[in-house]
Amino acid sequence: MIKNISVEREKLKKQILHLGSEVEANLVKAEKALMEFDHQLARDIITTDASIDDIEISVEEKCLQILAQHQPVASDLRFVVTVLKINNDLERIGDLVVKIADRILLLADRHYAPFSASLAVQFPERFQHMFAETAKMVSMSLDSFVRMDADLAYKVRLWDDQVDEAKKVIRLQIDEIIQNDVTQQPYLGMLLSVSRSLERIADHATHIAENVIYMLQGLIVRHTPEGH
Repeated sequence: MIKNISVEREKLKKQILHLGSEVEANLVKAEKALMEFDHQLARDIITTDASIDDIEISVEEKCLQILAQHQPVASDLRFVVTVLKINNDLERIGDLVVKIADRILLLADRHYAPFSASLAVQFPERFQHMFAETAKMVSMSLDSFVRMDADLAYKVRLWDDQVDEAKKVIRLQIDEIIQNDVTQQPYLGMLLSVSRSLERIADHATHIAENVIYMLQGLIVRHTPEGH
């Protein structure tokens, strides 16, 4: 028996929020693993990514089922399409968190300790700041979906500049250190990779917010200036 589409929408909403909570939890673990150089926690992140992939597949199947059975239009169609896109962005964020965990394990294999460069005294604070800003963007983007809040979604787009600036500061500091001591390059290259992953996670959070705006207002804003 075909269920009411409102019931199906609610179930789908719970599924995508479950996926979001799993991804956010792994992002928190990644910060802790890097700051405390916790190899086991990094391995846990990689292991749990399989369950994130399973949820992502389940959400996609549910979306396709709704499309096939209900042939939704207007706001129902925009809702399902938006969930499909958010689903994809969350899975990509999960993969980027795994990439961060991989870099932590590579540092361990090569016997580097994070933040060991002699001139990198401000690195822990820089990375903590970038993790915090990125996690806030992911949380805000999901909140904008839950609350159906277009204003909050627009704020996420503006927030992306702060993450970009944080990554730029880290990049400049790394370049300065390498100019003084080129032997630090392999170690710092891995830290730079972590900052790039965080920047890309922030980009995916922006995509989620832009899709929420599409769902609520029917506007495609991804190629427009952030203030619009």
